[in-house]
Amino acid sequence: MRIGNLSRRTGVSQRLLRYYEEQGLLKPRRRSSGYREYDEEDVRTVRSIRTLLGAGLGTRTIAELLPCMVHDGQGLAPACSGMMSDLRRERERIDSALADLMAARAALDTIIAATPPPAADGGPDACLAATPGETAGR
Repeated sequence: MRIGNLSRRTGVSQRLLRYYEEQGLLKPRRRSSGYREYDEEDVRTVRSIRTLLGAGLGTRTIAELLPCMVHDGQGLAPACSGMMSDLRRERERIDSALADLMAARAALDTIIAATPPPAADGGPDACLAATPGETAGR
């Protein structure tokens, strides 16, 4: 199948499919005319790439892991135990990012809780903070 058909089947733009090829994630055959030729395995590969991207992995990591992944009928599964350290490292990276996001959310919750309601501060456009150039002793 040609790239347009692969795009329709996977919901991934042709531009993104070409990017996946540049990153070494897809390796389509080339016709004598130069057109890319894809098969059913490429449909599964694109879906695997999307799954791994959705899991927070970058394309470099995916390029390393993809050859060691298989479809087990329900989703992706590792085909070799050697990749477990990479998967655990990525999970730790994601856990750290989640912790940072949760801390940012908690900080925003604190600020929101401390903000006076609109009626108490003179309306939604009012601000109690001094504007630049004003003195703090007003």
